[in-house]
Amino acid sequence: MNARPQFKDIASFEEFSKYYWYREELQKICKALGLDSSGMKAELNRVIEEYFKGDRIVPKTASKPKNRAAASNASSGQLTLNTGLITCGFTFGPRFRDFFRAQTGVHNFKFNVDMVATAKKVKQDGDTSFTLGDLLDVYYGKKNYARYDKVSLQWNKFVQDFCSDPASAAFPNKLKTAAALWKVVRDSTRPKVYAHSLLEEFKEEL
Repeated sequence: MNARPQFKDIASFEEFSKYYWYREELQKICKALGLDSSGMKAELNRVIEEYFKGDRIVPKTASKPKNRAAASNASSGQLTLNTGLITCGFTFGPRFRDFFRAQTGVHNFKFNVDMVATAKKVKQDGDTSFTLGDLLDVYYGKKNYARYDKVSLQWNKFVQDFCSDPASAAFPNKLKTAAALWKVVRDSTRPKVYAHSLLEEFKEEL
């Protein structure tokens, strides 16, 4: 088993990608390097990949509405497909759900995960050009602005698979045991998934 090295000792993105990094760790690395630390894990990984290539993606300067009164009026005015997501004060509340329900004709409309990821990134970037129409395109898969970071679900899937293993019944504190095994794969080049062989290999240490 290879212990995860310090970032400063990693020579390539290929080597970096062999290990699991939490989003907070990626943000800390990017900040220390003076790189853009906004966004989710997939975006932070891309920033670090470009860094290893010799390109620096620096933090963006968010643009803010110059007139607060105008911004307030926009947030309470009529919504159209040309309405800016930032200027209208977009949230995932009833007002905007009703708007997208009317646009899609889906009675039980729900924001999908890519819409959630996109809205978050638009706000982080201060992208005042992004409209509700653009967000509708994301819903239909016509536009790709930011995708939900499914990598962040690895831990949850690991725990789920561990608890589904009948052998895990022998451990009174399943979460603690799963966490110990997760640390093994997280800090190594092993696949970031649960396998019964892990339990067999490290049962004496658990």
